[in-house]
Order: sequence, then structure tokens, then C-alpha cells
Amino acid sequence: MPPPLATTIKRIHREIADLRKEDLGAIKLAPSSDSLFNWKATIPGPEGSCYEGGVFEVDINLAPDYPFSAPRMTFRTRIYHMNISDRGGICIDILKHNWSPALSLYKVILSLSSLLTDPNPKDPLVPSIATEYVRNRAQHDRTARHWTQLYAKPRPPTPPPIAAHSPSPAPSIPSSSSRAKGKSRASPATRSPFPSGTRSTASNTSTPIVIDDSDDERSVSRPQNRKRKREGSENGVVDLIEQEFVERSRRRRTGEGVGPGNCKSFYSAIAFRTLFP
Repeated sequence: MPPPLATTIKRIHREIADLRKEDLGAIKLAPSSDSLFNWKATIPGPEGSCYEGGVFEVDINLAPDYPFSAPRMTFRTRIYHMNISDRGGICIDILKHNWSPALSLYKVILSLSSLLTDPNPKDPLVPSIATEYVRNRAQHDRTARHWTQLYAKPRPPTPPPIAAHSPSPAPSIPSSSSRAKGKSRASPATRSPFPSGTRSTASNTSTPIVIDDSDDERSVSRPQNRKRKREGSENGVVDLIEQEFVERSRRRRTGEGVGPGNCKSFYSAIAFRTLFP
């Protein structure tokens, strides 16, 4: 490739500056990032045409002597059109014999957009499509729409991946070992405060025995519970109250030891043996 002319570089920079002032609408036109001689264009399908809804990409290559030579344009997106070949070649007069240095890249892209709306069946690049367009316009439009949906329909943007939420931890259920351990910790609080093998004073306190302090032995009432099991005795049950009663009756009959002092000692003996078996 011969070195570009100074006028070519100046012309390209001027067209870039003019594009910033133009209202391109949905059309996109700009040089590539690696070279000022390679441009990219995007043409939306015109409304009301059979190419509506499609987006068509075009590659543009500028010659070193541009604008004295026409730019070379190629459709990268497949399209069902009589003036555009399967390889993307374009048949339009302004890119051939009707090219003029007064034309700009922006004006050429506008002409291509108009070509999608109004094809030229008199100068077709694909004669079969031109014949169908003239003889069976409905079939031509159906095929053109199908190709637009198949090749030119923009793909929806890929949604960002959704971060997986970690499930909240389930409430911990105490195991049987931990419950048993908790019970073992709480068991000392429920134990008896008395050492093992001993009884509390309240449990050992016997019900007091009521004896009528009357001289008449007939009026002496015998307690209902006459016998009490003496704990720790080797002979089992000892009828202490019965023995004392028999002894007292014998002394009254013989006249021995009858008096307030003896009665008092008798009752004291009974109470002592009852409380301290």
C-alpha cells in the first residue's frame, strides 16, 4: 500500500470533525481504533420496510488517495437484497462511476439506507431477487423479513449472573447428649441438701402423742397409732408405748410411785424415746 497523501489525512480528520456536528440518529459511523483507513458503520433497517428491526454492519476501506478514489464498502450482515450480493458486495452508482470527491462517507451511508427502502431492479446485483421483486412482491418481502429475523436481529444482552444466596443456617437443635449434659448439670440443684444416708429433721419428726393427764386410768385414751417402727433396731418393731402403759397401770394398782413427779417423769420418758429412738 503506497503512503497516504497529506491531503487524504487532512480530509479524514475533517470528516471526523463533521460527524460530531451531524445528527446521525441510530446510524453509527466511526474509524476503527487501529487505523484511520478502516471504518465501521451500522445501519438500522428503515421503518416500514421489510428490513425493519434489523441492524446491518458495514465495513469501509479507504484508499491512500481518498477522496479521489471511491471508498470500498461491504455488508458484513447477510441481507436479502437485489443490489447486495451474498458476499456483501454493493451495487450502487455513487460507489462506481458516479463517485465524486465532494461526497463524504456520511452521505454514502445515507444512500445505502435509502437503498434498503427503494431497491433498484434496473441494475441488480442478484437478478433472481430482482425478478421475484417485480413478479411476486409479497413472496420477496416475506423472504426478506425472514432473513432479517434470522441474520440481522440484534441479540438481547446477556443478563448478569445472579449470585447464589447461601441459605440461612437452620436453628440448631440440641442433641440428646447435650440435653443429657444439661440435665446432669442441673441435677445437683435438685438434690437433697442433706448428706446421703441421713434424713432431714422434719421427716424424722413424729406426730406428737396426746395422753390425757388424768388420775383415772379409765379416762386415759390410748393413741390410735400405737406401734411405730423403730429404725436401726435389730429386734424389728418395739411396742414402747404399750410397755409404758402396762408399767404405769401396775404402779397405780400397787400404789408405787403415784404422784405428779412420777407422771411427769413418765411423760418425759415417752417424749424422749419418741423424739430420739
